[in-house]
Amino acid sequence: MDIHRVCALIAQNALSSLEDVTPDQIAYFRRRVEGAASIFCVAQGRSGYVLRCFCMRLMHMGYRAYFAGETVTPPMGPGDILVALSGSGRTSCTCALIERAKAAGGRTFGILGTRHSPMEGSLDDVISIEVKSSDPNETGTVSLIQPLGSPFEQAAFMLLEAVAQDLFERQGGDQRALQQRHTNLE
Repeated sequence: MDIHRVCALIAQNALSSLEDVTPDQIAYFRRRVEGAASIFCVAQGRSGYVLRCFCMRLMHMGYRAYFAGETVTPPMGPGDILVALSGSGRTSCTCALIERAKAAGGRTFGILGTRHSPMEGSLDDVISIEVKSSDPNETGTVSLIQPLGSPFEQAAFMLLEAVAQDLFERQGGDQRALQQRHTNLE
């Protein structure tokens, strides 16, 4: 295996999956995060690990950010936002938490890998990441480079890192402030 070639293909696939995400969509998402009293994140499986990275970085920047389902997660209410990440847009427990967030008066924002999914219809706002196939004859959201949802998760990670970078720069880019909020129990 030529590791550099494989890494380049993976990166290229993730970047091509983000081509349809507009700067206006990102700015809107960023404003929703900035304006929320608290940010709650929800995702399952590998998408959950990706979203936990974003949630942690928000906490480092001083936002009240929580991952839904953890024992230290406070209640959600008006003025808060729930950010959901799902490649399929069908994960039942994530769908249920979106409904609970709305019932609590919170806003909901999803980053989804599948258009016209059950989850899309229940979210207030959505960014779609459509994974492009490496086969020009292939249509849909299936990648021939990697298994299962890996391309979606990698594109979502890149997108969320870019949003975190934008938020960080808007705060003045002070690494020391982030370090003060970084755990010291590791």
